[in-house]
Amino acid sequence: MVTVVMFATARVAAGASTGEFAGNSVGDVLLVAREQYGPQFSSILDHSRVWLNGEAVDDMNATCAPGDELAILPPVAGG
Repeated sequence: MVTVVMFATARVAAGASTGEFAGNSVGDVLLVAREQYGPQFSSILDHSRVWLNGEAVDDMNATCAPGDELAILPPVAGG
């Protein structure tokens, strides 16, 4: 299982700060998370940065293994 850690609005939309999902790629894991957490989470995920084990990842085909961690970082506004 891959641990997905959610921050800010992603955490609120999911109703959880973490989740455990199976998948062989970043895209596979996020697809399962989208299905579990619904359309609001999915919409936020569309605009979020994803980090795999502490490194930014843009390739949804990047390989995941049990014990890996994905972090979902939505855009934030500040002043």
